[in-house]
Amino acid sequence: MRQARILAALYFILTISPAISDMTDSIEMMWGNTQVLYDSAGHQIMSLTLDQWTTSAFRSKSQYLFGRFDIDIKLVPKESAGTVTTIYMVTEGPWQYHDEIDLEFLGNTTGEPYTLHTNIYAKGKGGREKQYRLWFDPTEDFNTYSIIWNPHNILILVNGKPIRRMKNQMRDDTPFPLFQPMRMYASIWNADQWATQGGRIKTDWSQAPFTAFFRNYTANACVPYNRAWICGQGSGDSSWFNQELDDEGKQKLKDVDDKNKIYDYCTDSRRFPDGYPPECASQ
Repeated sequence: MRQARILAALYFILTISPAISDMTDSIEMMWGNTQVLYDSAGHQIMSLTLDQWTTSAFRSKSQYLFGRFDIDIKLVPKESAGTVTTIYMVTEGPWQYHDEIDLEFLGNTTGEPYTLHTNIYAKGKGGREKQYRLWFDPTEDFNTYSIIWNPHNILILVNGKPIRRMKNQMRDDTPFPLFQPMRMYASIWNADQWATQGGRIKTDWSQAPFTAFFRNYTANACVPYNRAWICGQGSGDSSWFNQELDDEGKQKLKDVDDKNKIYDYCTDSRRFPDGYPPECASQ
């Protein structure tokens, strides 16, 4: 009941940020070789580059409490083994209680597919890894990756297709990101100790620099208003606030599970010999 009252208050008091066309209006560069480029139509593209000496990253200027976040990414082509390109949302409070939503694109040798590694942390607890092989080549063109985060669930979508869902099961004492605002980050970094084929394939620095491209970042989300975090009916599409999967969405999710999912912590009996985490029963 307390949770329901808090969420009702949030919905009526916070404003919704509209979609933003120029990435630099809502994104700030952090470190490394991060550049703003322009396509033939004058639209901004942001690039992140990795070499032997530096990583690179950018982040959203705002923090958010719930929202729908979309971004187009074109990943490092050809020899990308050892590299990890990420988009993630994370809180900025004490790390032992942090919340986080991760999408990590694990590079591979030329001709071998990328792995999309996902994880969700709540109140400092992660270990909810799921991995996927995409049904297209993510290096040939831009593709859209989305996070929908609302009081009911977290949805991860690829080109509009749901690939992962985590329900809010706080009533069953399962932690869920609910009260802490998060900021969106993107980065590229070297993780050849584990990223490609369990660390067997190392980064080939003779192929550097490695560059990924980002465009069309939009955040239809709850933003701070004075000292409150309030979700109201301001400008922008707020349908995400109550969005859950309908029957068609559930079927699409099942299709991805059957055809594209290659690892799920909820089926890892070696890791959980005494029984799977309670949230696994209804994801």
